[in-house]
Amino acid sequence: MSVQEIIPDERIDITDVNCPITFVKTKVALDELDVGQILQVHLNGGEPIQNVPRSVKDEGHIVLNITENDDGTYELFIKKNEE
Repeated sequence: MSVQEIIPDERIDITDVNCPITFVKTKVALDELDVGQILQVHLNGGEPIQNVPRSVKDEGHIVLNITENDDGTYELFIKKNEE
């Protein structure tokens, strides 16, 4: 699935926070979605891009795609799964 085909239901920007708050904000945003909806997360490289996708998978959600932006930030697309 290419990024152009992914239409998120919600978007959040967590580039202004550090771990572990990055995952906390992502989890809160996912909690507000219905099963099957998609969350787009704008986040930094380093710890956030290493930890947030792993933590999301550990929670049972599906990482659809991760793309790197020209400025070194990333877009993470998560499909909410049953918890």
